[in-house]
Amino acid sequence: MRDMSVMRRPALAGFMVVLMAALGACGGGGADKVSGHGGGKGGGYSKPHSDQVRGLYDAVRHLPRKTVRGTRAHMVKECDPATRKVKHTSRSGSGKRKRTRTWYTTERYNQCHKVRKGSETYTRVVRPERWCVRLDDVNGKPQKDDRWFRVSPATYSEIHGKDEHARVKFEPRGRGC
Repeated sequence: MRDMSVMRRPALAGFMVVLMAALGACGGGGADKVSGHGGGKGGGYSKPHSDQVRGLYDAVRHLPRKTVRGTRAHMVKECDPATRKVKHTSRSGSGKRKRTRTWYTTERYNQCHKVRKGSETYTRVVRPERWCVRLDDVNGKPQKDDRWFRVSPATYSEIHGKDEHARVKFEPRGRGC
């Protein structure tokens, strides 16, 4: 009788050949890792897309954080002593002399749950703090005037000191204000 591992070798070798051919096809046409030039479309690596906008500085706006006071139920953890029955088993012997012994014990524990005890006040944020910049001629298009962009505090400080209609370029956090 032949060894099973010897019978599996041709099948495993065939599988490896198919797997290597499939992985080679997905490789992108033999890219040269040292120089970064590949055989695919575009002739190499492209720069990642940037969300930067440019235009003429028009105005800035700072909206402080807006909060309101609210009330909610004050929940408190309350525990009561409780007991539960626990089953224990022990097996001994073998064959026809196998014996199972069962006994029960009472385990004490704390059963906890949350209950309402009055109310509490808290501060709820209605609007987060925002720094905004308004641009004209967004991305060189004259029809795109008076567009608001949310920016970081550092970008806001940098642009706030510039002259009106100065050319600026930045990466916004969002549109609108």
